Amino acid sequence: MTKPRQVIVHIATSADGYIARSDGDLEWLTSRPAPKGFYGMDAFMKSIDTKVLGRKTYDVSLRMGAKFDSQSRTIVFSRHPPADAPSGVQFVSDAIGPFVSRLREQPGKDIWLMGGGEIIASFLDAQAIDEFVISVVPIFVGDGIPLIARRHRHTPLSLMATEKFADGLVQLRYAVSR
Repeated sequence: MTKPRQVIVHIATSADGYIARSDGDLEWLTSRPAPKGFYGMDAFMKSIDTKVLGRKTYDVSLRMGAKFDSQSRTIVFSRHPPADAPSGVQFVSDAIGPFVSRLREQPGKDIWLMGGGEIIASFLDAQAIDEFVISVVPIFVGDGIPLIARRHRHTPLSLMATEKFADGLVQLRYAVSR
């Protein structure tokens, strides 16, 4: 029997819990020299075949030079999909819970939920996230976009693993308790 597909948030935050500055700036993150294997990201990329993004993250990715193609499946949640999308990009506005249930039933590897804070919060509230891999970067940025949009919730996590890197980055792996 094959393992069910997991929805995994793999993301970096500042030590004070922000994924980007308020204006979306990531310089504090992208200017860091990364170790070989890019904090386990190379291995993680081999374990997924589908990326799920919110529209804001998609737009920022395009501005940063990301290329989307038919080599891997990219799903963008958006209330206002564009008229045309690049090959390999699917825009959806479905309810998260039923959509993720259908996605999990399809054969394939795990699914990477790529943030930002609003879509992560929406997936979390729909109980559609299995794991978080949070790379905590040793820097305070003071203000910005939080890892998860602020809403009232109580979501217990179970620590699965920790890893410390020579540059002070700490990676935490949590299962979302159901």
